[in-house]
Amino acid sequence: MSEQLLGDEAAARAYVGSVADTVAMERLKSLIAALLEENRHQNLISRPSEAQMWQRHIADSAQLLRFVPRETSGTWLDLGTGAGFPGIVIAALQPEREVILVESRARRVEWLERMAEQLDLPNCRVEGQRLELVKPFQARVISARAFAPLEKLLRLSAPFSTKQTTYLLPKGRSAAQELAVMPRKIREMFHVEHSLTDSEAGIIVST
Repeated sequence: MSEQLLGDEAAARAYVGSVADTVAMERLKSLIAALLEENRHQNLISRPSEAQMWQRHIADSAQLLRFVPRETSGTWLDLGTGAGFPGIVIAALQPEREVILVESRARRVEWLERMAEQLDLPNCRVEGQRLELVKPFQARVISARAFAPLEKLLRLSAPFSTKQTTYLLPKGRSAAQELAVMPRKIREMFHVEHSLTDSEAGIIVST
């Protein structure tokens, strides 16, 4: 699997194709079509990013699997999932894994539930409430894209975290800076990996 920067839609789509089977690719194509239609009615993603769906949203989500060995089992918890990134992409790529999406905004909850059903993803469950109200469980992977500042994110997700939990936190261009200002104990628990979809973006990963 290439570690080169995915600089355009063709490269991003090819990358996703390298980690997806035929069924998953069809699900992702259906997701894109449905999202572009729904974006006319509610602001799920920025309008400029509509022309870069594979790069900005699908591959950006799929790349997180680089840090989770395929044989790793257990629940994937996606915080503040919004339009379903990365959670619903992960659910499409790994239908054998339970994926739980946490989203408190009602219209987005409706969208996510509709997509899970439309894409035939029984492994994907939506928790339509604030994370503080979700009954704690042990998550094997915790992801979050634009959910909250790192300190708050770690505090809110603590009830779902164990020593085996892998954190995957796409933080864009603020990744290194956010980690640098954390206490030393936290800094030693995480490191920053480069993003394949943006040369200046980083992903905070638990060590």
